Amino acid sequence: MSKPRALALNRLTLTDFRNYAHLRLDVGAGLVVLTGPNGAGKTNLLEALSLLCPGRGLRSATYPELSRHGGEGGQWAIAARLDGPEAELRIGTAWQGERPGFSEGRGQGRQVKIDGREQRGSGALGNAVRMAWITPAMDRLFMGPASDRRRFLDRLVIGIDPEHASRVQAFEKLMRDRNRLLEQRQVDGVWLDSIETSMAEHAVAIAASRRSLVDTLTAVAQDPAGRASMGAFPWGRFAIDGALESEITEEPAVNVEERYRRLLNDSRRVDAGAGRTLNGPHRSDLMVRHGPKDVDARLCSTGEQKALLIGIVLAHARIIAAGFGGYAPILLLDEVAAHLDEARRQGLFDCLTTLGVQAWMTGTDAALFEPLRGSAQFFEVREGALLELVD
Repeated sequence: MSKPRALALNRLTLTDFRNYAHLRLDVGAGLVVLTGPNGAGKTNLLEALSLLCPGRGLRSATYPELSRHGGEGGQWAIAARLDGPEAELRIGTAWQGERPGFSEGRGQGRQVKIDGREQRGSGALGNAVRMAWITPAMDRLFMGPASDRRRFLDRLVIGIDPEHASRVQAFEKLMRDRNRLLEQRQVDGVWLDSIETSMAEHAVAIAASRRSLVDTLTAVAQDPAGRASMGAFPWGRFAIDGALESEITEEPAVNVEERYRRLLNDSRRVDAGAGRTLNGPHRSDLMVRHGPKDVDARLCSTGEQKALLIGIVLAHARIIAAGFGGYAPILLLDEVAAHLDEARRQGLFDCLTTLGVQAWMTGTDAALFEPLRGSAQFFEVREGALLELVD
């Protein structure tokens, strides 16, 4: 398999973001290593990068939480230059602080610009940037609640199909509207019918996108070349525990959509009593098994789970490259060396080099990244400032 080209940021500028008053960072297209003590701002920098693609970033923080304490009026801005499939792009996003008419603590939506042109929302970034990330919070992905795995799956889908984010958001909004209507004693049946029809349309589209990605991950895992691309990391077996995701493989989407619409109609009383919608894609779960051992991921050791997670992200990067003009995504790997033995760490570095990705890696112990000396850019992060370390 040929080596993908690299999607890469070559300049990042932060203003009043987290603990950064102002930062301008110029980097190359290869591997970037950020080391320093806890609390210095390593993860904050990765979070800023993650906001250059659709969604709420790797921490799902509210916009006010992202502004620097003591900054100017609770505002923040992120700008970058990007080498992409078409040409160099200038992308940026900013939040202008609280505005009258918005709920306290929520503020207005963030602004997004691509080559100086205002965009309607962060979804537009999906056509310019593809990213994937691993954070320490994901170390217990296979042990945690289904909602964590579902969000992880949806983030993978968004990397392939950026419109998936808007479909998920639309479904969740419709579901909240339906739940509020069901709380009322006298329900407007016509309005409720309309909401449930729209919910069914979005739900089936969400299920189909998830199913497609899981099938593609499965195909990569079954292909010897795909397994080889993951190097020292295990391949996985995947399934989705969800009615719609199962039905969409057996029947036309229009039939699945109509059945779910009827289910919503028939379950109004039960859902009203529960105070929530009990059936739908918001209840689905991603099931993963350690392929070589054929063991449920939940039963694997911490190190095996971390290795399996890395293997999934590496396979996903290959899938993105295949459908994004041959460009591999940017990878954000926070404390990625934790729980990996020396052989697996070297295996990770080899995979990243072979993939040709721009990968941003953080860690408190610079010694873990010594094999990358001479081939990666190293920066020391201290109190919201970066110092490049040159051999």
